[in-house]
Formats: sequence, structure tokens, C-alpha cells
Amino acid sequence: MAGKDVASLKISPKVWKNGEFIDWNDARVHVMSHVVHYGSSVFEGMRCYNTTQGSAVFRLKEHMQRLMNSAKIYRMDSEFSREEFCDAAVELIRQSGMDECYLRPVIFRGLDENSPSFGVNPLKNPIESYIAAWEWGKYLGEEAIEAGIDVCVSSWTRIASNSLPTMAKAGANYMNSQLIKMEALLGGFSEGIALDDRGFVSEGSGENIFLVNNGKLITPPLGASILPGITRDSVIQIARELEIEVVETTIQRAALYLADEVFFTGTAAEITPIRSVDKITVGTGKRGEITKSLQDEFFKIIFAERPAPFGADWLTFVNDTGEKKTAAA
Repeated sequence: MAGKDVASLKISPKVWKNGEFIDWNDARVHVMSHVVHYGSSVFEGMRCYNTTQGSAVFRLKEHMQRLMNSAKIYRMDSEFSREEFCDAAVELIRQSGMDECYLRPVIFRGLDENSPSFGVNPLKNPIESYIAAWEWGKYLGEEAIEAGIDVCVSSWTRIASNSLPTMAKAGANYMNSQLIKMEALLGGFSEGIALDDRGFVSEGSGENIFLVNNGKLITPPLGASILPGITRDSVIQIARELEIEVVETTIQRAALYLADEVFFTGTAAEITPIRSVDKITVGTGKRGEITKSLQDEFFKIIFAERPAPFGADWLTFVNDTGEKKTAAA
């Protein structure tokens, strides 16, 4: 069954729910579900690319492991394993009829209609597991990959990791992200950069951040209230392969203005250059050489035109026949 268009957005007609495939229109939750009132959800975002060797999901296992980790932090014991989530995602893509798509697995606390519980205490509510898929283009715009975007430093502080665990990709965390994003958009910027509770650079509303200075790649550490990004890790591995020095350290706000290059990373954003921060031009005001070299290698890997760094296996092929696929060297 092929993907269908809903208001020009192509979506998978099926959604995976608790081990079975249901129609998109049947993927509903009760208004009194715990997640609706208290934000008790964890989720992932990953991309399936139409590569030179067929459709393949980028770093599927790593994304699903992070989903499992997020669920563990919030004491959400899904009955499904990482491997079962991976298998379900691949089968959903097969049934979608799409060559490439964005995948959204989510685990949340629902409602037991036979024995409802409406308070803050989440432990009595059932755990629901879903995966949906749709086609999603460049998150920050098709032209942004080359031309870059204009961003601002947000007035909103990134959540402190001892208030809400930033290592978990949790729905509640993204209320903070929404404030950062809305402020940026209403101010005429494409995205916002949040500082942590100490005043150091943290991340965007949904992206990790990198700076380039004197040929070195600099990024905030996990202690700066950042999500441990899968694309962030991929860029670090690519940079090391290219013998670019990578430094994880605290970054002052002013360093954003003085950097030679700045860029975002994320599953949705991929690698997106930043051409200005707070209306101060970054470097030459266009994509820098190191950003471009990282982009070039990243896109070669995701389209199976070359292997991942250091022999890693980053692609899960949707129609794998069981034979080991090796990207062109």
C-alpha cells in the first residue's frame, strides 16, 4: 500500500501500535491519557534515505537504543525490545510505499479505561508504543544546507539536567524547546540557541551545535544540558576520520560571534550552517570549508556512497536480502 497525501504531506497509511499495524486514522489516544496532561512521553526521530543501494535507515539501532534509554530514565517499561522496535520500523517503511521518510517512534503513558487514574502519579497508567512515518524535507529549508541560516541566542535558559533529565528525549523537555523556537521565529530568525543555567552555550531548540575555530571543531559537552545527539556523534566520528581535532568544552556566548564557522546538527536539521548569530555575521557569512567537508562526507555515508568511519555500520537497509551490503569505498 503506497503512502498517501494529506494536505500535500505524504504519510504512511499505517501506524505501528503495540505490535500491530493499524490505519493512520485509527491512531488515537483518549483525551484523559496521562501523556496529554503531564507530558509523559519519550520519542525518537530518524530518517530513511533513498540511497544508491535502496532505502536505508540511518543509525536505526542507535536511535532505538536512545529511545530505550529515555524510557528507562522515566520508568516506562515497554513490553517491546530495541530489536522489536527496529524490526517494526523497517516493516512500517515497507508497508508505507515510500522510498524515504522520517520515522517517529514514541512511548507514552496512556489511560486504562477500565481502571482510570487521573493524577500526577504515572505508575498506574499503561505504556503505549507507536511508530509513525511521513516524508519530511529539510527541516530548516532546502536552501539552508548551503546558504546557512540566521539565528539568535534565546532569552530562555535550557532546562537544567537535574530538573528534567536532558539525556532523555522526552516530550516534556520540548516545551522548553517550543519557547526557544517561537521566540526565534517571531523575532525573524530561523532558530534559537539556548544557554544553560550557567550561561554557557547549550544547543538549539532541536539541534546540537558546533563551532569551528582555527581548524578545530568545538562543541558543548553533555554537561551543558544537551541531548546526546546521534548526528552529533556521527559528525564527531567523521571529523576524527578526517583528522580534524574535536574539543568538547564549555563555550561562552561571545564565542559564537567570533567563530570561523558555526553549524547545527540533528536528524531533522542534518548539518545546517549558521551564517549569523544575533545579526552578527559568522566568519564570511556563508558555509565554511570545514562545514562543507563534513557535509560532503556525511551525505556520502547516508546515501551509501562510502562506508561509515572506522568500519562502523550506520545503515539498515529496508529490503535487505540477508547479504552484507558494503558502501562504495
